[in-house]
Amino acid sequence: METQNNKLAKDKINTPHLTVLPDEKVSFGQSALLGLQHVMAMDVYVVPFLIAMLIGLQSGQATALIQSTFIAAGIATIVQTYFCMKLPIAQGPSYVPLGAIVGIYVASGGGELGWSSVLGASLIGAILVIILGFTGVFNKIVKTFIPPVVGGTIIFVVGLSLMPVGLSDNIYKGAGATINQNIYLALISAIVLIICVMLGSFFRKKGRVFRITSVIIALIAGSVAAKFMGVLDLSAVSQAKWFSMPQIPFADFSFTFNISAIITMVIIYIVLMAETTGTWFAVSNVIDKPLTDKQINRGVIGEGIGCFIASLLGSTPVTGYSTNAGVISITGIASRRVFVAAGAWFVLFGFSGKLAALISAIPSAVIGGVFVIVCGIIAISGLQVMKNERIDEKEMYVIAVPMILTLALTLLPDDFLYSLPTTVQYLFGSPVATAAIVAIVLNKLLPSIK
Repeated sequence: METQNNKLAKDKINTPHLTVLPDEKVSFGQSALLGLQHVMAMDVYVVPFLIAMLIGLQSGQATALIQSTFIAAGIATIVQTYFCMKLPIAQGPSYVPLGAIVGIYVASGGGELGWSSVLGASLIGAILVIILGFTGVFNKIVKTFIPPVVGGTIIFVVGLSLMPVGLSDNIYKGAGATINQNIYLALISAIVLIICVMLGSFFRKKGRVFRITSVIIALIAGSVAAKFMGVLDLSAVSQAKWFSMPQIPFADFSFTFNISAIITMVIIYIVLMAETTGTWFAVSNVIDKPLTDKQINRGVIGEGIGCFIASLLGSTPVTGYSTNAGVISITGIASRRVFVAAGAWFVLFGFSGKLAALISAIPSAVIGGVFVIVCGIIAISGLQVMKNERIDEKEMYVIAVPMILTLALTLLPDDFLYSLPTTVQYLFGSPVATAAIVAIVLNKLLPSIK
């Protein structure tokens, strides 16, 4: 019988690009530092910030929502990584439900009643997701409809869909600086990231520290450059409190159960699960560890529990972040302990307005420079999944059409999107989910050419 150390040694030979495997132990100090690196690479604060802006929350309400989102992301990350799926996956607020949240809020009359309808619908939807995991229904769907060519395509479009967002929203349109400054900042963070990774590759053991901390070094370098350019605003950090309580259920908010809102949110959760499947495949490919039936079922349960906790905290649905798969590939660190540490950091940020403000102060262009590199790594991971598959005429269309659709929906003008029926808006609002569904359908409908 193999010892744990022998098994880890064999696994490391099979995954030479990883320096630390998922079940390897990492010291407390290293876990804390590397976990912070993942937190800094995730723009978790953006979703609650957008929601607060879209529905017109007051400053205090917006701060409370951001705090609750951090805590929900932290607890969900720990639940998924340590208890449920047991893979290095970080959870964060999803962009997918944004349109539905605003629609439910407005349709329910806005204010406290509108938000309670959003939370009530999210709560019921989360319970249904948990049931899907316990019954194994979702796993059967994955096994039947997502072979390697479809799974690889989904991973590829995850990276592809995020690239325009990183380039446009984070860099070209990044607030607080001119487009020239943003491009310089993005280039600085991207170049520093690549240099650190290359140092780690050339010098192996001696350069290992550069590779495993490459993301955090790149973000610090970009922030220092932003300070010299005069575009790093730390005023919010100095004004924020070190400690502040998050929202409390039934004291600061309540739940209202509206049937139309619940149906809307259930549709959103279906789209959300289609998208998060791509993240699971991306992480699985990066760590070279195929997903088991048990892991998929437990992952669905973990996703549901995370969303349930988010609702109880007065926040919005959370999902696995594909960004972290790219960070794992760049740094070579896949330890679950690091992700548990990331979850702990999120919770700490949720109770500290000052720490949350510090993360929020990193210029978007600095994050964008790292983000687009990570997106490219994710897309390449998808190609690696398909490299051993035979690509005939059918497979070309299964790959090409979702790829085109992803770009088409990512670049779709908002005016046209909002003119479509609400249900179609929810679907088209998530290019990855739509592309995944199309890839699955084409793979089933198109005839195989022998």
